[in-house]
Amino acid sequence: MIDTLNVTVLADNLADDGLLAEHGLSLWIEAGTGRILFDTGQGEALAANAARLGVDLATADAVALSHGHYDHTSGLPLALERAAGACVHCMPEAVLPRYSVRGGESRQVQMPRESMDALDALEEGRIRWTAHPVELLPGVWLSGPIPRPHGDVGPGWPFFLDPKGAKPDPIGDDMALWADTPDGVVLILGCCHAGLENTLEFVRGHNPGRPLRAVVGGMHLMD
Repeated sequence: MIDTLNVTVLADNLADDGLLAEHGLSLWIEAGTGRILFDTGQGEALAANAARLGVDLATADAVALSHGHYDHTSGLPLALERAAGACVHCMPEAVLPRYSVRGGESRQVQMPRESMDALDALEEGRIRWTAHPVELLPGVWLSGPIPRPHGDVGPGWPFFLDPKGAKPDPIGDDMALWADTPDGVVLILGCCHAGLENTLEFVRGHNPGRPLRAVVGGMHLMD
């Protein structure tokens, strides 16, 4: 359990005056004496907003990627340059080719090549392929793969593994964070492609008897 938890939004679709907005997400999580960068946005807002908000990316203990879409991973080269001692936590599927197909039109949405190159350049031990829940900081956990007993997110799913839209992409690398605080568990989401009901059930199963304090982040419910 942690005594203090602060979440600062570094990149989002909307921003206050003086900050940059972009489609995507990046969160700076301060838990006790540790720090986690959760996703990196599209990369344009990360450095400017971090400086404006007084966030020193070099102090990150870990970088965690909720999944491999470009709007959550494009700032990775900058993040790894700044946070030279941080380990990266993601799933192997995060580097798959990916497409969004809507109305017969296809566009690439996978992790950019520059971000993949940044991962490839990491020295041994700095990338952690996540296959199960892992404690990133005392009291703060990364979920690993989330089972989906209630199915995937509903109709309107536009994500595929091919540009023709023949192979649906389940986005099986979707992960969430949770932190156990004195007031209960705080769930922190990237896009929640695994589905909110599935994610809540999974996290509650790992925290029996603990109340849910808050849910923060993206839920991808527009469809």
